[in-house]
Amino acid sequence: MPARGYVCSTLCKQFGSSISDRRKLLQGRADCIFAKATTLLHKVNLFDQVPPFLFSSPFTVSIFVLQRALPIRIMTVGKKRSPGVQLIVDEYIEKLKHYCRVEDVRIKSNPKNARDVMAQIEHEDIAVMGLIKSDEWVVMLDERGINMGSEQMASLIGDAGNTGASSILFCIGGPYGHGRQLRERADVSIKLSSLVLNHEVALVVLVEQLYRAWTILKGQKYHH
Repeated sequence: MPARGYVCSTLCKQFGSSISDRRKLLQGRADCIFAKATTLLHKVNLFDQVPPFLFSSPFTVSIFVLQRALPIRIMTVGKKRSPGVQLIVDEYIEKLKHYCRVEDVRIKSNPKNARDVMAQIEHEDIAVMGLIKSDEWVVMLDERGINMGSEQMASLIGDAGNTGASSILFCIGGPYGHGRQLRERADVSIKLSSLVLNHEVALVVLVEQLYRAWTILKGQKYHH
């Protein structure tokens, strides 16, 4: 694990894992480090040559809270989306692109028109597995997954940078859920609600929460 990721991991174990606790702690440490750096640069007459943004408060928090911004891929299995849902999804994806690359991956439900439910699940499972990258960190949305709040989602995205993965993949299943292969491949299983959500509703909730997570990580005012 890179030094910055190791330091963040160690500090979070000692002082709490919530984003707010982490930010307060790391901001104090960052302020101390940058104050010493400022003094040193003044002594050697190099301070004026350093870009001012390096010493701004939001920047010092960001470099300690996040190792790197992994690209996000969102994979959904289902029928053609309604225009209203697509409009909302597109809006939040555009907002997310200010923080990281985002890809919207769609798989048609029941791709081989199977009459048997188990056969449909298997065919969808094969289609999903065919699009998952070998070095991807896979998050499966499932009603039996870990209950995920907004702060926990932010932690999940922030910590994913320490996994060595090339991207984060969020998987939303079809009408009958996920297949065996995806369940075995998933790195973590989460749920957005105790309610069972239609795949379109789940998608809208997910993209909004991903955007909210990034505003939490950046200390922006969207999340209250």
